[in-house]
Amino acid sequence: MSLDRVNPAGLSPASGFSHAVVATGSRLVFLAGQTALDGDGTVVGATLPEQFRTALTNLLAALDAAGGSPRDLARVTVYATDVGDYRDKARELGAIWRELAGRDYPAMAVIGAVRLWDSQALVELDGFAVLD
Repeated sequence: MSLDRVNPAGLSPASGFSHAVVATGSRLVFLAGQTALDGDGTVVGATLPEQFRTALTNLLAALDAAGGSPRDLARVTVYATDVGDYRDKARELGAIWRELAGRDYPAMAVIGAVRLWDSQALVELDGFAVLD
């Protein structure tokens, strides 16, 4: 399996994401949206960074259970109820990402959402990975 991250010189510099990811592998893992739910199904964390940490931990736990690792992520979509707050906290969120998932960034997008399935949720992450 290989994921080649492509960041063309003519595009704005990629920081915390890759512009394109070319995936070669034999298994695709589609990851459902994960919020900051704990094992009892309760949203935990009052702030965006707290919820982002839990949502990313949940996403990576699902990926691990499917036999993958953060390096296998080809695409992640972030749904945020307050994109301005997300931008304001981008540096802190990036540090959480690097701590939990490393620096092999997938192709990513951040999309504003009026509300998420869990009404207390501030952020949700989904994605897919490519495995051998």
